[in-house]
Amino acid sequence: MLRARPIHFTSRPEPWAELLEALGLVVTKADKDWWEFDAGSGRLALHRVAHESTQPEDGTTVFGVEVGVLDEFARRTRDDGTIADVTEAAHGETVQVTARDGFTFLADPAQRAADGTWATSDEADPALTVVATWVSPDVVGSAQELRNIGARPRTATDESASFTTKNGGVLRVVHGAEPESGDLAFEYDGGLEPLLDRLHGAGIDSRIEDDVLYVANPDAAAGSAPASIVVTGT
Repeated sequence: MLRARPIHFTSRPEPWAELLEALGLVVTKADKDWWEFDAGSGRLALHRVAHESTQPEDGTTVFGVEVGVLDEFARRTRDDGTIADVTEAAHGETVQVTARDGFTFLADPAQRAADGTWATSDEADPALTVVATWVSPDVVGSAQELRNIGARPRTATDESASFTTKNGGVLRVVHGAEPESGDLAFEYDGGLEPLLDRLHGAGIDSRIEDDVLYVANPDAAAGSAPASIVVTGT
């Protein structure tokens, strides 16, 4: 079992929830400072932080995945050549994956749906996919790490590679000077105009340019946050 599930940290969870629901995600878990939203493919966690928080920084997204049995995932990942250690985090038991470029990310245990499967909510827009991005100075090596955790190769160039996952969402590695998590993004399987109309109907500033949908980022006021969230058509 493997699913993309990045975590977005924000001091503005309410406008983020409105935006995500307008995009077609459905909230499936809501605690005081933690929400989970299902897309048709993939999942996104929203974590409230204090305004202008820097650890983690307000307005940033952290690369992450969900898996089934932690011990089994860690063993298979190590057998394929990537460091993976079961460890205890503030939120509970998890697996820390350490890549050869020094990047680390967590593989958290997934919860089964009410029907006993690993499926995301059938109320989410089936055309919407969550994309988790890893920036790396070594795209080829990092792409191998993603293969080692069970991701399925989809596209590859010298500058980027993308992978699908068995249980939803896309994992992407792009070239950059330092290993770090990249910005949150989405893919949409179909025309972007109906999605644009839905966003406008919810009062969310958005536009289409060169077949890419740009959605105003609620965290744009935070110094490190991009002005827009990108949705690409597929």
